[in-house]
Amino acid sequence: MTFETIGDTIFIEANGQRLETLIAGKGGSKLAVLLHGFPESNHSWRFQIPLLVKLGYEVWAPNLRGYGQSSKPPSMQDYAIEHLMEDVSQLIDQASEGRPVTLIAHDWGALIAWAFAASNQRPLERLVILNVPHPARLAEGLRTWKQLKKSWYVFFFQLPWLPERMMAAGGARAIGRAFSALAIDQTNFGPEVLQIYRDNALIPGALTAMVNYYRAAAQTTGFSNFRRDKVAAITVPTLMIWGEEDLALGVELTDGYDGLVQDFTLRRLKGVGHWVQQENPEAVNAHLEAWLAR
Repeated sequence: MTFETIGDTIFIEANGQRLETLIAGKGGSKLAVLLHGFPESNHSWRFQIPLLVKLGYEVWAPNLRGYGQSSKPPSMQDYAIEHLMEDVSQLIDQASEGRPVTLIAHDWGALIAWAFAASNQRPLERLVILNVPHPARLAEGLRTWKQLKKSWYVFFFQLPWLPERMMAAGGARAIGRAFSALAIDQTNFGPEVLQIYRDNALIPGALTAMVNYYRAAAQTTGFSNFRRDKVAAITVPTLMIWGEEDLALGVELTDGYDGLVQDFTLRRLKGVGHWVQQENPEAVNAHLEAWLAR
């Protein structure tokens, strides 16, 4: 089965953006919305979408603003967390039709999902997070030298134009290397998969949009609302799946969720890196299916 046969790709107008969205399992009794990370696309969910359809979900997997053929607004401020959450809110408004909603997210998509759930943007039945900590835990982690060293690229991305130019060089060679450098098992990152991500990065405006997520996070105030002393505990049942060999985010960031999430389930995967749902889809899908069925 190819990604193109999993579902239908359409464009959804949401929050003034045109979001390229894969929809699969039409008519399912429940809705699953899948949010990808950097520098990926909805292709990163190719192993999870068939499982969710089998479990009775209608799946909506957008390319977030800035990615794929979705809109690429030009301003850094357009990528502030409040705008990213509103994209998801309006997508759910069009998709849910009164059905219970499960939000599943990885990397930058997971940061959006954490903030979305913490601020009760829309009712959720379940929340699934892959390899990104709650924003409060990330902020706490960035006060340690250990995590600061891992997050060097966040500070590099604050520079104007240079990150985009370096990532675009050689046909976006650096985008492909991001997967090969961080993946412990590279089986599912063959040349054809890396080419999809490289081609998406070379769409005009895409790399600036991708980097603007990081610039907006550092230069706007939205994420300050999710510090431990300001944010309410998430009441939605939450599953975190974490590849323990993540080279960008320390495994210690999976601890310390008291007061942040009321119903928290953690599943750690040994020998798996940051791209967890692509690196070890069998283990991820097994945990996902068991938890959703509980």
